[in-house]
Amino acid sequence: MNLQLAWPWLLAALPLPLLAWWLPAASAPQLAALRFPFPQAVQAALAGPAARRSRVWPLVAALAWLLLVLAAARPQQVGETVHVPVTGRSLMLAVDLSGSMQTPDMQIVNRDVSRLEAVKAVAGDFIERRTGDRIGLILFGDQAYVQAPLTLDRSTVHTLLDEAQIGLAGQQTAIGDAIGLAIKRLRDEPAGNRVLVLLTDGASNAGSVDPLKAADLAAQDGVRIYTIGVGSDQIVMRGPFGFSQTVQGDLDEDTLRAIAKKTGGRYFRAADVVSLAQIYAELDKIEPLSKDAQSWRPVEELYVWPLAAALLLSVLVALGLSGTGAGGGAGAGAGAGALWSRPRAAGGKHA
Repeated sequence: MNLQLAWPWLLAALPLPLLAWWLPAASAPQLAALRFPFPQAVQAALAGPAARRSRVWPLVAALAWLLLVLAAARPQQVGETVHVPVTGRSLMLAVDLSGSMQTPDMQIVNRDVSRLEAVKAVAGDFIERRTGDRIGLILFGDQAYVQAPLTLDRSTVHTLLDEAQIGLAGQQTAIGDAIGLAIKRLRDEPAGNRVLVLLTDGASNAGSVDPLKAADLAAQDGVRIYTIGVGSDQIVMRGPFGFSQTVQGDLDEDTLRAIAKKTGGRYFRAADVVSLAQIYAELDKIEPLSKDAQSWRPVEELYVWPLAAALLLSVLVALGLSGTGAGGGAGAGAGAGALWSRPRAAGGKHA
């Protein structure tokens, strides 16, 4: 950061008070004054604390003028250069929080984790990579909710995703409602940049909007939907006394494929963390990051500080001069000044 003056040419006004003081003095006629007896004694009598204080106020007034001119020149604090992409995607991320997302059939570093934990780990990296894109987050279960509106603050979206918990939006899966809410949020965004990435591990069994009808609306609004089916085909369920059984997953891949096809997107299958990471890498290729950028430097105006100081000093000067004029010593000094500068009558004689 550095300091600069927006209008440095206004500093040329600094010597104006000197000109105003010098010009009348240079053009004024030299008038005779009355001779006063014992001038040294009179000056010594009048030179008191009030007279000494009166010599300070011109200096204070000069400082006030200096600060006023400095404020007029507009001092600024200029920050470091910031590069902002001109264009980017408007990307909504819809994540399923239904009860089945707690199934621990994924692995990270040889450790069994739930589907939601795997999504958080991989999707978080995807969010951080989308420089220049406006990212939003929708969480859905029985209903769909906007957890984060479209924003360039990727770190906040990442944090809100990490804080999401199973059952926060209900135990069922309202895919159609999630798509409808994303359409509403993306409708005002530039055409061609509206993208929805939808992650789910089940079939739509809740909500008021049919997923395929929602996909038709998305196609009409130019929203591309990439659907990701999360989880393995078969789930091992552990029962009491150590028994376990294998059940078939309820992922509705046909519906997810149809949604993607209707909107010009693609369907991906993520049976494990590795395939999920590959899907996000593929999405980076399909929906590339913006490369164009413009630069700007944040500017903070600082003129208010010298301006406030100049006004405060002006008030002090006004109060000080009025107080000096009202005092006895200052009044005597003013009277003496009048004596010493009083003009004599034309052709008169000195006393």
